[in-house]
Amino acid sequence: MTERLSTFGKRLALDSGIGELMRDLGDALAAGNSETCMLGGGQPSHIPAVDAIWQQRLTEIASDPAKVSRVLGDYDPPAGDAAFRDAVAKFFYRQFGWPITKDNVCVTAGGQTAFFLLLNAIAGRFDDREARKVLLPLSPEYIGYADQSVSTEFFRATKPLIHETGPHEFKYEIDFDALQVDDSIAAMCLSRPTNPSSNVVSDEELAKLCGIAKENQIPLIIDNAYGLPFPGAIFGDAVPHYDPSMILTFSLSKLGLPGTRTGIVIAEPEVVQYLSCMNAISSLANNNLGQAITLPLFENDQIATISRDVIRPYYRERSQQARQWLVDSIDPSIPFRIHRCEGAFFLWLWLPGLPISSAELYERLKRRNVLVISGHHFFFGLEDTEWSHRDECLRISYTTDPDVLQRGLKILGEEINSLYQVTVP
Repeated sequence: MTERLSTFGKRLALDSGIGELMRDLGDALAAGNSETCMLGGGQPSHIPAVDAIWQQRLTEIASDPAKVSRVLGDYDPPAGDAAFRDAVAKFFYRQFGWPITKDNVCVTAGGQTAFFLLLNAIAGRFDDREARKVLLPLSPEYIGYADQSVSTEFFRATKPLIHETGPHEFKYEIDFDALQVDDSIAAMCLSRPTNPSSNVVSDEELAKLCGIAKENQIPLIIDNAYGLPFPGAIFGDAVPHYDPSMILTFSLSKLGLPGTRTGIVIAEPEVVQYLSCMNAISSLANNNLGQAITLPLFENDQIATISRDVIRPYYRERSQQARQWLVDSIDPSIPFRIHRCEGAFFLWLWLPGLPISSAELYERLKRRNVLVISGHHFFFGLEDTEWSHRDECLRISYTTDPDVLQRGLKILGEEINSLYQVTVP
């Protein structure tokens, strides 16, 4: 069959890390196995107080025939509903003083689609020049970026500095001395907090990256899927940053609305205009429901208060509990380290000297109905670098039911202890 596929088809229709992740999660759900421990995806938790807000909004919409007709029966413009875009722009102006209008806001069919459109518009092959790449200042990075190019491999990553920050703890930092920006680089891109490691690039590091991008006249793309101001899953001190040279992406998914597939891009009007054109070609129009549900929450700033007062404390507490369960499951003589948990929904486990690859450990855990993600998927852009660290890491989601999480982490610990030939009483 592959001989019938175009270059585009071969790049997107075949196996990928994100495809493996979503396929395994989907197969596990379809099987309905109550023993499966789903510790692999970025599925947000069902937080009762937040779910109650979505139920209330759906009830309000459903009780108004005109709203039902509008939400379900009308196409939006390709850039998104004008009232929603205006509400988003005014929200950021009130909260942070950003000088933006609805012309700086574009809606996409989820954050994943936003990046597919953005990255392929900015990087890859050009008619009149060499192919240009996207530079990842910090690796590992989000698995969902890895296979998005429709023309050529276009990621180059910078190997991070690794600091041991405490017992069984470490932290990645940007190695600015190794950061190389030349004419082959079309943009820089990072997630904040970083998916998978939960690392949060500091305000000072972000400002330095912004300066480098401006100096080289390239955009700095910041993925705020887990970040500020919504859903606000950043556990330390950080503030959102905007500059006209930046492209910022946000998502309603991690608020608890992944089924609405609603992404938000904030950028200069020129970027919004070409994204709108790409939306029209690739999907005609966006999903109306997410915009309709959250419109009044942007208008009255409830998006910010929900994130600050409900969502952030929930995930901070869950991360601390999950870390303790993981530490308790692994024999302390094993030289394991967990990345300092600064945000997002994950624990990032490093197993120095792991006797097998993380991909093999993933398969062993899968056979025991525990789904995590092998860390090697997240180090794209470093394929030419010999580095054992890439095959010694796992990403573990802690958003599932606590009983399921604890059981899964116990099985994970058993497998690790057996590999290092340690028996825990």
